[in-house]
Amino acid sequence: MPSAEASKHEAATSPGFAGAASDKIVKNRHSPVTSAAGSAGPIIAVRGVDYTLDIASGPLHILKDISFRVEPAEVVAIVGPSGSGKTSLLMLLAGLERSTAGAVMVAGQDLTRLSEDELAVFRRRTLGIVFQSFHLIPSLSAVDNVGLALEIASPGLSLAQTRTEAAAALTAVGLGDRLHHRPSALSGGEQQRVGLARAMVARPRLLLADEPTGNLDQKTGAVVIDLMFDLARQQGTAVVLITHDPGLAARADRVLTMTQGELVETGSRVG
Repeated sequence: MPSAEASKHEAATSPGFAGAASDKIVKNRHSPVTSAAGSAGPIIAVRGVDYTLDIASGPLHILKDISFRVEPAEVVAIVGPSGSGKTSLLMLLAGLERSTAGAVMVAGQDLTRLSEDELAVFRRRTLGIVFQSFHLIPSLSAVDNVGLALEIASPGLSLAQTRTEAAAALTAVGLGDRLHHRPSALSGGEQQRVGLARAMVARPRLLLADEPTGNLDQKTGAVVIDLMFDLARQQGTAVVLITHDPGLAARADRVLTMTQGELVETGSRVG
């Protein structure tokens, strides 16, 4: 089984994690993985999920009987102490790990029943992801980092189309003047905005964000979150956000708290 960090790096540069875009780019290119069933019901329906790892000292129970739903276009924050299982849950939702028991339904697909090839197609068509660590390819410019994700997600596009839409995605996050800068020439906030553009350029139905402001100062993090929320809501993308920031969590439609592998709802936004 690959390490969590290795899986994250693979996910960040894989076709499954080209994400959403502003309304100006890539209108409805991908048909859903499922038809009416995928669009009419919840975007996420997790039922009775356990996740256990076998280690030398015996079974390690990371997630215990997790059940919850997320509706299309809903923003849900998951909070809790480090080591409580938040990131493991996100990995299950992304199809990067498999639950020990229970059903993980995303966009009408039970991820526990899909092959690795089917999971790759599912990720390409359905998900975008933003990590705490930016996971940009250091040898590529900003526009090529975004364009690579779009090229993998939409291989039928011409090179000119790919670069035009990648540039539009970067412009949508305020980086129209940084298209040809490599990551080393960008600030942390700018790198995370490139990561956001990469996660949005293929218009996913679901955006997963794992501590997206964890490596940023408060002011810069607020800019990134404003962009993420605005762009997701413009196109009706659901968001599942992991954070330690109670102020950020309070901006979500609902807040779920993970404690020692158990998940409970602890808040919802009124109005």
